[in-house]
Amino acid sequence: MKKNQLSFLQKFFQKKAGTAIPLMIISFILLFSAHAAFAQDNGNYDDQSSVTIKTRQAPPPLPDYVQPECPGDGYIWTPGYWAWSSDDYYWVPGVWVLPPGISLLWTPGYWGFYDSFYGWHAGYWGAQVGYYGGINYGFGYFGSGFYGGRWEGGHFMYNKSVWRVGKNVHNTYINKVTINNNRNRASFNGKGGIAYRPNQGEARGVQNHISASKEQTAHEVNMGSEKGQFHNTNPKPAIHSMSAPGGHRFDDRGHEMRMGGMQGGGGGGRRGRG
Repeated sequence: MKKNQLSFLQKFFQKKAGTAIPLMIISFILLFSAHAAFAQDNGNYDDQSSVTIKTRQAPPPLPDYVQPECPGDGYIWTPGYWAWSSDDYYWVPGVWVLPPGISLLWTPGYWGFYDSFYGWHAGYWGAQVGYYGGINYGFGYFGSGFYGGRWEGGHFMYNKSVWRVGKNVHNTYINKVTINNNRNRASFNGKGGIAYRPNQGEARGVQNHISASKEQTAHEVNMGSEKGQFHNTNPKPAIHSMSAPGGHRFDDRGHEMRMGGMQGGGGGGRRGRG
């Protein structure tokens, strides 16, 4: 800001307050106001401290897909997401995994837009589900909170109205959740995507967290070697979900994928966006 502009503002504030106000204070007020206005216009949770990957290319919209059945008691669903390689995004299928400890829940990772780049915030395990950018991953992760189940007495209880469970799962209950399949399919938080900031509870969720397990990390790395998962090569991922890391693979309709073709194996269920 030019000196004559600051002088004008100094006289203006002096007239209003009836006393002299140093230029330094006025400059500080204007700087703070400009930062606050920027934060409001930005529309996203502007915390870059946990960003692990940066790219200037926007992640694709989230695909729709059917969730495969839970393979057994103790497994927790981790929704699929777009990961970044050297020059393209690839789809990491949603997968059932065993948590690294009792009473732990999964907070999905998310992309955030920060004016000049898109930054990836990795997912983590913790005592509660925290902030995941307001992204509607479906299957109990509808943008805020978690509705897939709860821990009771050292056992995970599955909400059958949200997750697909079969005969191998015995700890279940029903808590019907209103599902809106017309919600925003954007896979990132910020301008052009999802405008959602964390509430007090979500902001606390990141505390005392545990990083993804070795199986989850290997799952992401392995999918990076699958040509059919890359967006530029195949805008519709070949593999949408899996029964477990290294387990059975399923297409968007929940049909199990086999060598030499496709064969029905899943069917039914709820689409990915919830």
